[in-house]
Amino acid sequence: MEGHVISLADMKPGQRGEIVQILGGRGMVRRLWVLGVVPGKKVEKVSSLLASGPVVIRLGQQEIALGRGVAQKILVKVSG
Repeated sequence: MEGHVISLADMKPGQRGEIVQILGGRGMVRRLWVLGVVPGKKVEKVSSLLASGPVVIRLGQQEIALGRGVAQKILVKVSG
């Protein structure tokens, strides 16, 4: 089944997907690139405790906390 694209902020905890696009300026894209958050990378959403709080993701063995605004600009292809 083809996957659909949603923002990282809209993923459910435990849901996995592949980053397809980052809708941000050069500075934000560069900061995310340093963290390994790049198109083509597999990602799993670990948690988001509050509706306005940070979003925690797992990339390989590392966990990263991102602000919700940044997470909304990261588009992920999820299956199902």
